[in-house]
Amino acid sequence: MPKNMNSSMQSGRPLLAALLLLVLISPCYGKIFYSNNEAMELAFGQDATVEMLSLFPDEEEMRRIEQLARVKLNSAMFTFYVGKTDDRLLGYAAIETHKVRTKPETLLLVLNEEGKLRNIYTLAFHEPPEYLPPARWFAQLYQKPLQELNFNKDIQGITGATLSTRAALNSARKVLAVYQIMIEEKR
Repeated sequence: MPKNMNSSMQSGRPLLAALLLLVLISPCYGKIFYSNNEAMELAFGQDATVEMLSLFPDEEEMRRIEQLARVKLNSAMFTFYVGKTDDRLLGYAAIETHKVRTKPETLLLVLNEEGKLRNIYTLAFHEPPEYLPPARWFAQLYQKPLQELNFNKDIQGITGATLSTRAALNSARKVLAVYQIMIEEKR
């Protein structure tokens, strides 16, 4: 190795060590609260049978879903989970992952057998914990029609967690719109 190259590499070692130290001590957030199996148990109970329902909307259905949900869709495939016990429908669930600020959040959105939002659970959250909406915030979304899932209606925001609540609200509207177009209308 040429002498001048060796000395320049050695002079860069303190910088490299400082960068490595910064990476190691920088705050690392992220918590996975439930696995997929635990999520299905949350949604439908321990004794339920869960079936996957893959949905592939065509271009017209995609346009209608986007219009209803007021969000741009990232995919033309959706998976709903259908919970049953003794051939009785318990409801539907969808797992939605989206970016909040710079990191992902995964929500489990559970609909009752009539397609109304029953529960939302945070499965994973990788932003700082203070940005995580509490369960009581999610509760204000339950049983509301799709048109009322809006901050201009009775939905309250959370100071300091605006992006988290907006992302969750968008996911709820998207899941309800997909349900309406791809399941309810096709019965």
